[in-house]
Amino acid sequence: MDTRLPLSQLLAGRSLQGSTVSFGITDDWLQGRTTFGGLISACAVAAMREVAGAQWPTGVRLIALQTNFVGPVGLGQMDVEVQLLREGKNLRQVQAVVRQAGETAAVLLGVFGVARETALPRLAPVPPAVPVTPGDAAPLPYIAGMTPNFTQHLDFRWAEGHLPFSGQDTWQARVYARLKDDKVDDELLTVLLADAAPTAAISRLTTRVPSSSVSWALELAAPSRAGTGDGYWRIDKDTRAAAGGYVNDTTTLWTPNGELAAFGYQVVAVYG
Repeated sequence: MDTRLPLSQLLAGRSLQGSTVSFGITDDWLQGRTTFGGLISACAVAAMREVAGAQWPTGVRLIALQTNFVGPVGLGQMDVEVQLLREGKNLRQVQAVVRQAGETAAVLLGVFGVARETALPRLAPVPPAVPVTPGDAAPLPYIAGMTPNFTQHLDFRWAEGHLPFSGQDTWQARVYARLKDDKVDDELLTVLLADAAPTAAISRLTTRVPSSSVSWALELAAPSRAGTGDGYWRIDKDTRAAAGGYVNDTTTLWTPNGELAAFGYQVVAVYG
């Protein structure tokens, strides 16, 4: 029996009281002892839109998201308290504080904006070629007790680099990913998938150890074509520096159409 709670249902089950939106976290969305960080951030963005953005015009999109992961979020109710810090003509800045049982677990700042007239030409990066297509790559199976719980919601396929804890000499990975059997807004899906692949640094290890994002900066692009459907997105992970148990990672997320979706910058603690 499938006991997974799809993301669309988790979002639909949220409740609003004043400026606080509450979500029910289930075991299948955990990553070790805490909730998958991409889910926490996606829920926070959904809360920002519900509390602060209910009257925003069509066309206001998420431009940047800063997340500091302060403490773990476990099973049960997760509360997201939203505050609109400033609403200008073009840009809106919104803060979200994630709490569980009264304890602060994450602090986020979202920047939302509308497109403006500009003399600048469009600069649209293209993804570097990889030799493996999603159809050629073997899926990463979900194995209870070995792979993080949240991965059962995603279909991962490695295009370049090596699997975590394989003891290989690499600092980068190219990973295809898609959300299984579920559909959510592309904005939330971008946030979720940009945090879905692990740091490539742990591919160098041979012993399984936990790792956890400490801070995460995400810059979202504006793909020209809508309707990404249920195809495979591509997550390009590069470890830029590593010392003292912390690694500095960059992420580039590409849509199934091959357009830039987001740039990400993370500090990740590796416990081992």
